[in-house]
Amino acid sequence: MVSILRASPESPVAGASTAVFPNPEVLARPTRRRWSLSEKCRILTEADTCTVPGSLGALLRREGVYSSQLATWRQQRTAGLLEGAGPRRGRPALTTEAVEVARLRRENARLTRQLAIADTIIAVQKKLATLYGLPLLAEDPTPS
Repeated sequence: MVSILRASPESPVAGASTAVFPNPEVLARPTRRRWSLSEKCRILTEADTCTVPGSLGALLRREGVYSSQLATWRQQRTAGLLEGAGPRRGRPALTTEAVEVARLRRENARLTRQLAIADTIIAVQKKLATLYGLPLLAEDPTPS
């Protein structure tokens, strides 16, 4: 077990008038930094103008950018991905027909489940009617 000595005015510890303790508060989880297109383009133009040895390193340190990120951004610029929004990430947007088909499929599945439940209830009612000796209605109750 580790014990921490706290210095106080009357403590016998010599030369320790104040003790520094770490902050026990848990820090929030760090988030990944993201650069906008305008920031990337600005940093790339500044990097392209760096001709003096060491000026590119100073720019990278000042902006908090790694050289690998700069290389990736240059590749994206030559591929034409930094001019506009670039390719969208994630699923493509659904068409109105696809949305309608999905809605109809959900409704069909719901109605199929309801029909199965109704069939089960009718079968149980028929068994109870025969068990109690009650007369069953004709299959087609509408008169001809």
